[in-house]
Amino acid sequence: MIRVMHIGLGPIGAAVARQIAARKGFQIVGGVDIDPQKIDRDVADVIEAGRTLKVKVTSDITQTIKAADPDIAVVCTSSSLKAVLPQFLEVLKHGVPIVTTTEEAAYPSKRNQAVAKQIDEAARKANVAVLGTGVNPGFTMDALPIALTAVCERVDRVEIHRCQDARVRRLPFQQKIGAGLSLDAFAERLEDGSVRHVGFTESIQMIGDAMGWRLDRITDEVTPKICAKAVSSEWIAVKAGQVCGIVQVGNGYVKDETKITLRLEAYLGAKESFESVLIEGSPRIYSKIEGGIHGDIATASMTVNSIPAVLEAPPGFRTMRDMRLPSYYGVRESGIRNRESGIRSTQA
Repeated sequence: MIRVMHIGLGPIGAAVARQIAARKGFQIVGGVDIDPQKIDRDVADVIEAGRTLKVKVTSDITQTIKAADPDIAVVCTSSSLKAVLPQFLEVLKHGVPIVTTTEEAAYPSKRNQAVAKQIDEAARKANVAVLGTGVNPGFTMDALPIALTAVCERVDRVEIHRCQDARVRRLPFQQKIGAGLSLDAFAERLEDGSVRHVGFTESIQMIGDAMGWRLDRITDEVTPKICAKAVSSEWIAVKAGQVCGIVQVGNGYVKDETKITLRLEAYLGAKESFESVLIEGSPRIYSKIEGGIHGDIATASMTVNSIPAVLEAPPGFRTMRDMRLPSYYGVRESGIRNRESGIRSTQA
């Protein structure tokens, strides 16, 4: 059994914990959150697992690690790498590896290099690995297209298009894409950075480095998707003329040539959901996943399925580029870390 501690039990953290509680080979041994309404409650109650786990939520990372002796910590608290740095360092000083849904941890950009170096040094000192992953960044717009280029003898350009009907996504996601805002309110939220998808820069840089392209610049632009006729989700009603979501386009350039393009359309009422990857090269490859990948389920699944790979990974701050290929983890067999000896052993 892999003993898992959860830090952050919001919508995504709870989704990860529900999978951990339901799937063989894992055991929830600790839960941490800053929300006073969650503290001292059973983790199962907070995540709506449908059964008692006899594990109470606390507000103290160190206290929980000492009491629970986890094999790994799952951190789902913020998109910002700087914001999660104190949490990471506190976990690592106790020699516990980390898998996180922090988008900026998927492939730290230039502005986060100093923070990434701190995390890498702390992880190496603790002799454990840290991985940032998820569906996007972490898979659909970086790891997946990189994997598809493995059959190419030449790659000239990579283009990824993701379209999602956001009505099936969680409320925080719908708020993050500005659903229900006026144009003026959208502009204000765009200015303060609270409306956009975080991770384009990270995904573009990951692809560029994988292809051996020295990118001269990366752009990341967001525009509102205006609702033509009224549409609603379980939580938000959008009138005609209001914003129902975003269109976000990122490009990576070598000199003045566009080498990488990421396009995300996420809005309430999209007629079609899909993921597509176009690789211009030899051979030319076009792959499309009709119906798309459910972002919330996939983010939780990528996090859970990456845990065995993180336990086996070399110490340091890792990305999906240098991890072994994760897959659905459906057997009771994994590398378990022995913190005293630093040895991983396989247990059936």
